[in-house]
Amino acid sequence: MLTHNLGYPRIGSQRELKKASELYWSGKTTFKNLLQVGKNLRQENWQLQKKTGIDLIPSNDFSFYDQVLDMSLTVGAIPERYHEVILNKNNSELDLYFAMARGYQKEGIDITAMEMTKWFDTNYHYIVPEFRKGQQFKLFSTKVIDEFYEAKQLGIITKPVLIGPVSYLLLGKEKEEGFNRIDLIKNLLPVYIDLLRKLIKLDVQWVQFDEPFLHCLFNHRK
Repeated sequence: MLTHNLGYPRIGSQRELKKASELYWSGKTTFKNLLQVGKNLRQENWQLQKKTGIDLIPSNDFSFYDQVLDMSLTVGAIPERYHEVILNKNNSELDLYFAMARGYQKEGIDITAMEMTKWFDTNYHYIVPEFRKGQQFKLFSTKVIDEFYEAKQLGIITKPVLIGPVSYLLLGKEKEEGFNRIDLIKNLLPVYIDLLRKLIKLDVQWVQFDEPFLHCLFNHRK
């Protein structure tokens, strides 16, 4: 029998991630230090789970802010208003990520954050994906791959965790009339397939797809 964990708390036993993120946002710590805090937490979590005998240890359950926002960057669902952030070569992918989550007010640029709402009936909030008619997707962020490889370097073959395509689309909102966001699944699925192919090349054995909308539908029909 295989044992596995659906996901592991990412904030740290001493709330290290929260503290490091707030220091970075206020300009009191460096980008390099924030990345190191995240890396330390991921590796501690993986090693702890390995020590306790978990067979299928999750990866990509870590997030600097929100896993739905992580998925938006993964599939390149980046609203046009953030393109100025991308084009600034001094900005990192994480700066773009935080701009989408918290807004961006630098160098004469003032960009609003994306909408935040509750995750179903919980007190957890997520950043709402924005979709437009005929929207195209592409693999933008390699976070899923990078974290799997990071764990593999420690001798731990993890189980990448992904928000499933149906739930990802339904968690978002249409930013214009004349279409339903679920219609975009035909444009989205090729990115998931591309990502899975890249993971297979790294010897991924298991992938966890989280589809909470399908679970809710099943329970409702029962």
